[in-house]
Amino acid sequence: MKKLLFIRRMLCIVFAIITVTVANAQEKKKVGGFMNRTGDHLMLQLTSDYWMGTPDSIDQRINGFARGANVYVMLDQRFKSAPQWSVAFGVGVGTSNMYFRNMVVDIKSKNNTLPFNVVDSVDHFKKYKLTTAFLEIPLEIRFTLKPLQEMKSFKFAIGGKVGTLLNVHTKGKTLLDKNGATLNTYTAKETGKGYFNSTRLAATARIGYGNFSLFGSYQFNNIFKDGVAGDVKLGQVGLNFSGL
Repeated sequence: MKKLLFIRRMLCIVFAIITVTVANAQEKKKVGGFMNRTGDHLMLQLTSDYWMGTPDSIDQRINGFARGANVYVMLDQRFKSAPQWSVAFGVGVGTSNMYFRNMVVDIKSKNNTLPFNVVDSVDHFKKYKLTTAFLEIPLEIRFTLKPLQEMKSFKFAIGGKVGTLLNVHTKGKTLLDKNGATLNTYTAKETGKGYFNSTRLAATARIGYGNFSLFGSYQFNNIFKDGVAGDVKLGQVGLNFSGL
């Protein structure tokens, strides 16, 4: 708990520093080879999430409504010699929620491999999810067709991001018996990062118009540590909201 509170405080400090940096940058007309940008420097992404590479025994248990959310504070600089192009970087948090049907992911296990336990014939939770959260640094190369009318312009961006693992937890709600009858309405939560890679590397791409764009992300490295589970990658697609 103390570690989580420390991480939250550090995130607040980092976001405050970047916000001040952006505000100071807006007071300048030109810096080096870049032109100053104004506008909304917050980027929000709502995603539909997929695990790629899972065996059939796990894949058929993953609920199709898996989803995530990514929030970043970005600093964007446009090239003076090519104002349609800019480079952007920032910091933020990326989360992913994978939902399972009649399956428990035992992240507190002491086994050498991560147990994915089928619970069809025993007491189980009506709703069960596995959540991961990363502190991430995104980097993008951006193109805006009409740089002087950003809110009425076609845009696209390609880039990548690197992240460090903040938290992994599972949460189950509403305990049912094997026949589906409700036994208890409590919520059970477990936390444990031992089976998961502490670093995430991903490629990103966006295309859209004005404040809205379609977003895609593909993780290059395995979600799990070597040998504890299959070679599984996270894919995300969804909507991106940003003034940049």
